[in-house]
Amino acid sequence: MPTFTIGQAAHLLAVSPETVRRWADGGQLRMERDGAGNRVIDGVSLAGFAEERARGSHQAAADDDVLTSVRNSFTGIVTSVRLDDVLAQVEIQSGPHRVVSVVSREAVEELGLAVGVMATGRVKSTNVHIDRPGTRG
Repeated sequence: MPTFTIGQAAHLLAVSPETVRRWADGGQLRMERDGAGNRVIDGVSLAGFAEERARGSHQAAADDDVLTSVRNSFTGIVTSVRLDDVLAQVEIQSGPHRVVSVVSREAVEELGLAVGVMATGRVKSTNVHIDRPGTRG
């Protein structure tokens, strides 16, 4: 079973290592000691904790009035809107995630999308690529 250091967990959860330590000390996140005495988090526990945090995040509050089949929602702040005659490119920064979408100019105007506005990007795709670090073996 894979384990993660405090720093690795912090990076994956987009928080500081001190926040991960506080969660562990407060009993919210289970940590163990490895053979060298270092604090580590097992991958299954970390995955469950990340899911819990996502369910209770600001995204849930923003989605309360929306019924959708899309499960990949990224609520954040609009950081860029580039308008053309017919199309527009909208960028949303959602935590560590940058979501870029090309939509109609009409949609941007109807939704009132502008830099500084909170918005949710929803992703539903038949082509999702997954990478992981490491070597083939």
